[in-house]
Amino acid sequence: MRFIVNLKETIKGPVMSQLEDMQIFVSAVDAQSFTAAADRLGLSKQFISRRIMALEERLGARLLVRTTRKLSVTDTGHLYYERALKIIEEVGETEQLIGSRNASPRGTLRISAPVSFGTLHLGAAVARFMAQCPEIHIEMDLNDRLVDIVGEGYDMAIRIGQLADSSLIARQIAPVQMVACASPAYFKQRGKPQTPLDLKQHDCLLYGHSANVEWTFSQPDGGKLLHVPVRGRLRANNGEVGCAAALAGLGIALLPTFIAGAALRSKSLVTILDRYAPPPLTIYAVYPQHRQASLAIKAFSDFLRTTFGKANF
Repeated sequence: MRFIVNLKETIKGPVMSQLEDMQIFVSAVDAQSFTAAADRLGLSKQFISRRIMALEERLGARLLVRTTRKLSVTDTGHLYYERALKIIEEVGETEQLIGSRNASPRGTLRISAPVSFGTLHLGAAVARFMAQCPEIHIEMDLNDRLVDIVGEGYDMAIRIGQLADSSLIARQIAPVQMVACASPAYFKQRGKPQTPLDLKQHDCLLYGHSANVEWTFSQPDGGKLLHVPVRGRLRANNGEVGCAAALAGLGIALLPTFIAGAALRSKSLVTILDRYAPPPLTIYAVYPQHRQASLAIKAFSDFLRTTFGKANF
């Protein structure tokens, strides 16, 4: 959902308002492409190009540099973008504020979420949410890469772990505990590590693509965190793969409890190094600043906090 939802329907003649020109310009900069902006706004690429050319002529300034591959924003264009975006946000927030007095959340939310959390937990939750909010449509994209929320046209992303500094708004949904664990069969064969440094002598199941992997643990006395280099024969970019390998006795995995919880409860996996529990992670709902007035985003993030805020994965 966006403040610019049906811009095509607002065009009644050859003359457009300054606000509409601002909306077109901001969309083009966000999308870095006339074609992508046209798709989002339901307009033609030629129409977008003509309106921005007319805007530049009216302002007497070059805002964009067009090449065959991409759009570049001039210094003047950056200044106009920041001011225009603020104006659009204020207009949208005002309309949301007035409309929200008697309105219910509605529209389409395009959401990005991690694969494992999405398949194991979000599916059932989203179904309940949609039953509660029948006027909201959900487009859920599950992947483990860091998507460009604005550039790729998402309304919200679910992210887990440390967040990089950005202009996005991040709302805490729930804490996530990390555990080091393996199968009883593995420990019977190899013994249990007594300290994090003992992991150097064990087969560890690695997450990600980095050649050098470190696992982080807390110290019982509250001292500095321990960063332990680990190695192993299996490396995967998905936690469920590591969990399956741990269940098969291939090694020790460092997993979030939302993946390992069922296996831990059945004792198919057993935790180790509990005195050195890794620092917890956090699940966040992340969205652009100009979407914070959206009733649909607020409703969904409120629902996620209620559903998962006290979850025992």
